[in-house]
Amino acid sequence: MSHFEVLNPGVLSLIQDTGRFGQSPLGLTNGGPLDAGSARWANMLLANDANASFIECSIGGLQLKAHCPATFCVTGANLTVTVNGKARAMWQSHTVQSGDIIELGMASQGLRAYITVAGGFNITPQFGSTATVMREGIGGLNQNGAKLQAGDKLPLTATKAVPLRQLPAALQPNFDFSNGLSLRLIEGYQHQLFSSVERQRFYFNTYKVTPKADRMGVKLSGPAISCSSTSLLSEGICYGAVQIPPDGQPIVLLNDRQTLGGYPKIGSVLSLDCWLLAQAPAGTSLQFVKTDPQQAHNALLLAQARFKRQLASIKNPGGAADDN
Repeated sequence: MSHFEVLNPGVLSLIQDTGRFGQSPLGLTNGGPLDAGSARWANMLLANDANASFIECSIGGLQLKAHCPATFCVTGANLTVTVNGKARAMWQSHTVQSGDIIELGMASQGLRAYITVAGGFNITPQFGSTATVMREGIGGLNQNGAKLQAGDKLPLTATKAVPLRQLPAALQPNFDFSNGLSLRLIEGYQHQLFSSVERQRFYFNTYKVTPKADRMGVKLSGPAISCSSTSLLSEGICYGAVQIPPDGQPIVLLNDRQTLGGYPKIGSVLSLDCWLLAQAPAGTSLQFVKTDPQQAHNALLLAQARFKRQLASIKNPGGAADDN
């Protein structure tokens, strides 16, 4: 069987695809990559289907052994990539032969890296997706929501050769958050539960990312926000929703969020900015910037058009059939 073997899973490595959608009535959340932009490039640089399965590696430390010829690519957080101890560039495809060992170092900027192979990993989907959600015990290699473990064998869909390609450095995302981060927020109907003074406090002050952050969401610290109601009837929660719990410290909900909740929500962060938030380490400063649905829609359309232009700019990094 053509496969990659997990020698060391690193801090946290999960099988993902674009996510599980349309299953919230069953209580199943989306899952999928926290940084969907970087994950998309991992597949596009290998000419994969957009929903091909890949690995999301948090913090780093993943080590894989190839048991067949293959082409792979790593994107996302800045870290070292080696094949048999020799450095390989990120945001670029590389070939490996049977017996080669791929290793990801620890992230120096950003938190999540994405590694995929040409054709994607051949993982059985559950409810239309291979996305691993540990809290729900669903998805992943064995359809039980488990993170990858040493000894796991990841089957490949195909091992055919593909042209080597790279994303130019000027087009790669920047995960240097030393100057802070701005999160565009679309207010929801519950913003009326917050007084004008509380809303001004929310927008005018700076918050920081706390260590209480995972795939469910990111807890922030800063000036507490008061709400006229601290508890509401539970309702569906969208991606990027900003909950204000009783302590007044905002929580931005991400891919593995619960499907229902009763805390007041002042609005939702634009998906493009959620991708960056998911790469921001604890201590990162940020501010919320109010936007409206029209501006958010325009931002998404511009991002889509920019991606198409960038996709056309991908170039062959040397034309070699094998870079080992």
